[in-house]
Amino acid sequence: MLKLKEKLGIEDFYKIIFENHSIQIDDSVLETVEKSFVFLKEFSENKVIYGVNTGFGPMAQYKIKNSERIQLQYNLIRSHASGTGNIIPPMYVKAAMLARLNTLSLGNSGVHKYVVELMAELINKDITPLIYEHGGVGASGDLVQLAHLALVLIGEGEVFYKGKRQPTKDVFEAENLKPITVELREGLGLINGTSVMTGIGIVNAIYARRLLNWMISCSAAINEIVEAYDDHLSYELNQSKQHIGQRKIAEEMREHLKDSSLTRKREHHLYENNNDHVSVFEDKVQEYYSLRCVPQILGPVLDTLNRVERILIEEINSANDNPIVNVEEKHVYHGGNFHGDYVSLEMDKLKIVVTKLSMLAERQLNYLLNPNLNNILPAFVNLGKLGLNFGMQGVQFTATSTTAENQTLSNPMYVHSIPNNNDNQDIVSMGTNAALITKKVIENAFEVVAIEMITVIQAIEYLKVQDKVSSKTRKMYDEIRQIVPAFTEDVIMYPYVNKVKDFIINN
Repeated sequence: MLKLKEKLGIEDFYKIIFENHSIQIDDSVLETVEKSFVFLKEFSENKVIYGVNTGFGPMAQYKIKNSERIQLQYNLIRSHASGTGNIIPPMYVKAAMLARLNTLSLGNSGVHKYVVELMAELINKDITPLIYEHGGVGASGDLVQLAHLALVLIGEGEVFYKGKRQPTKDVFEAENLKPITVELREGLGLINGTSVMTGIGIVNAIYARRLLNWMISCSAAINEIVEAYDDHLSYELNQSKQHIGQRKIAEEMREHLKDSSLTRKREHHLYENNNDHVSVFEDKVQEYYSLRCVPQILGPVLDTLNRVERILIEEINSANDNPIVNVEEKHVYHGGNFHGDYVSLEMDKLKIVVTKLSMLAERQLNYLLNPNLNNILPAFVNLGKLGLNFGMQGVQFTATSTTAENQTLSNPMYVHSIPNNNDNQDIVSMGTNAALITKKVIENAFEVVAIEMITVIQAIEYLKVQDKVSSKTRKMYDEIRQIVPAFTEDVIMYPYVNKVKDFIINN
């Protein structure tokens, strides 16, 4: 069980979202939340506080009667639960709930403690609100998507529970859960923030790191298959560049290949032997860039991913509400902490580098499939009869088209601001769109890498080097062979591609 007391990190999200650890709210957190609520209730009695006794957005100029203040909050939740499009998968919604729970637990929102207690219960019981992809512009936070979360907390809307989409009311009755009763500004406190884009972003980052690790493995294995010289991965060469990511990728590839008997030392073949009689070298003196420049290509991916994670964790552990309640200063500050530009920009960066990763995978795949490039494998790594059989020819089309889609999706959302809300929100982040498109780019990249991985395994099969590759490549070979048999005759490929994609996403 994870105790919510201090800052949440990537590891905490992984434990709760991927490993289904439960969460317990520390008593000190509940005390902080309650103090915030009590202070705001007293402070707002004779003052104009946005969202407590005023309308919202451009309607903030309207004073709300004391008798209508609670109805205002319910009106806000119900009217803004207006999402459409595809349903966001429960895993991503659970991450968004955890992000929102953590933000509210900081005590800057003025909600009562029952809000965080019920949210924790929903997370622990795997009850996730129905939230749609379309609706957020990411300026006053994820208003529409978070309204669907708030709708569930007041006992309305729909949830996913035990694999089924069900009315919230029915699930609450089955689990003996009571909806919150709005007491002050719980409507605005719940929907005003960046928690959906950030929660999706956290899951994106976790999957992107897993994808990167598989890509490193594939890149190392291809270097073995073609018996490449290993000095492009050397400590000395990569240390001469200052970038941490490049150095780390090269280090991981060296570790992967340390017990391989296939990669070659340049000094054994080109530096010590007498080559005076050679006019044209039969073997490549240097490999193509998709093999030789992997540290330089994947290094920026790693560096970007590390920054993305840092910014997301900063956002999760920040107050992204408006207004901000400060109990210590006994003051309420109005501003724009709900604006999602930090997350939007990082999601755009992440999808760009993941697209580049998928481009690298597609080029490595093409290298393996084209005998005029690799000079050692049959066309399309066809283990059957050339002309009659097709090998990996068909799936290359899939990899190419999917990579092209990623290239188009990499157009940044961060600069696509459209004013709305009667021009109150005159510049917006589109952060939720950015996070959701990044999700799609990562899923696409897993498809391309899955196709490359099957091809790598087929190439090892053709060359019969299973006992010469490194132990890590052999492990990968054995894992994929459990899913995809060696085939000489043409087989229906899509089930295998989907199974390998599922395997690398989940391992």
